[in-house]
Amino acid sequence: MDMNTLMAQAAELQNKVAAAQEQLAKTTVKGIADSGACIVDMTGKYDMVKISISPDVVAQGASAVERVVMAAYLDAKRKADAIIDQVMGDATSGVPLP
Repeated sequence: MDMNTLMAQAAELQNKVAAAQEQLAKTTVKGIADSGACIVDMTGKYDMVKISISPDVVAQGASAVERVVMAAYLDAKRKADAIIDQVMGDATSGVPLP
């Protein structure tokens, strides 16, 4: 494989990864805890864009809020991880990596 081909493949990969990252920034997932008592909206780049907590949970105190926020965040992160794996896998498929 000559250097020009290698450079072209690297540029193609860079463009695909940049497009994938842009797509992930626009993709939103919802993490849900306790049947909707807490909902976290997160982008595919792990930016939290919205959180809603039921007043019933807030009335239970700080530890209840901490519990549902953590659970909703982890649910959103798990969903974001799955989307990231898919999008980045699609971006890099077919490109020979050393």
